Parts: sequence; structure tokens; C-alpha cells
Amino acid sequence: MSESRDLSREDCLDLLAAGTVGRVAVSTPDGPHIIPVNYSFHGDSVVVRTSSYSLLGTFARDAVVALEIDAFVPATRSGWSVVLRGRCAVESDPRTIRAIRATSPDAPWAGGTRNLYLRLRTDRVSGRVVGDRTPVTIREVLQPVGSDASDAYSGA
Repeated sequence: MSESRDLSREDCLDLLAAGTVGRVAVSTPDGPHIIPVNYSFHGDSVVVRTSSYSLLGTFARDAVVALEIDAFVPATRSGWSVVLRGRCAVESDPRTIRAIRATSPDAPWAGGTRNLYLRLRTDRVSGRVVGDRTPVTIREVLQPVGSDASDAYSGA
């Protein structure tokens, strides 16, 4: 039977900082939607660039959302998951937007104009790791999916 354990806040933040792709869950009048996104980790927040008229641009502003990142290795029945929950705010300060662009120069994978910056603070973050041999350190958590930070995420 596989073991599981909760990840510390520090480990969750390290995994968020190492990743760039996740999924945002948002409520809409048609029900919940889960949207794959690129994100950057900036200060105490995760920042998603989107368009003003996208599902996120329309329904995530000032709404409570969740962002999940994860990685799994079916062959070893192991993996990890981090979930960030909170109120999503629009970032409009030009200095902060310049700082975000400077620390995360990669453009979003989705085409089109992505000039709306949505910020989700890391106040409510949780995570867990599961596997036949539960990793003890964050390096071991990243090991099944690659030790390079660019390879740290293999989901979504």
C-alpha cells in the first residue's frame, strides 16, 4: 500500500516556484471550469496572465479560485500535488507588472493578447506526496519527474 504525507508550507512554495504550468478552478454561471494556465511565482503570489474576456478574465476577478500543480509517475505509483486557494485579484500597478515580467519573461503558451495579470496570494496552500516510499525532502519529491526545475512539473 502506498504511503502519503502532507507537504510543509515551505515545500509547497518550493514546488510552486519550480513550476510554470497548472490548472485554475473557477466558478461560472455554467458551473465550475478547470483551465490549464502558465503561471509565474512572484513574491508571495502566483500570477497568471490572461485576456480580459477569457473565462478567467471574466469570472476569476475578485473571486475565490484554486490553482493546482502536480506530477505523477504511474509506473511507481508516486507523485505529489499542491493546491493554492484564495481570492484572485487584478494586478494593475505598472511597477509590479514590470517586476513580474522581469522575473518571468516567458510568454504564456496560449496565443493572443494576455495583458490581464491575475494574482493569487499564497496564504492558503497545501500539498501532499504519495508513493510506495514517501519522499522526505523536496529534492526527493522532484526526483521522479526530473531534478531540473524546468522539468519539475509534468501534469496539466
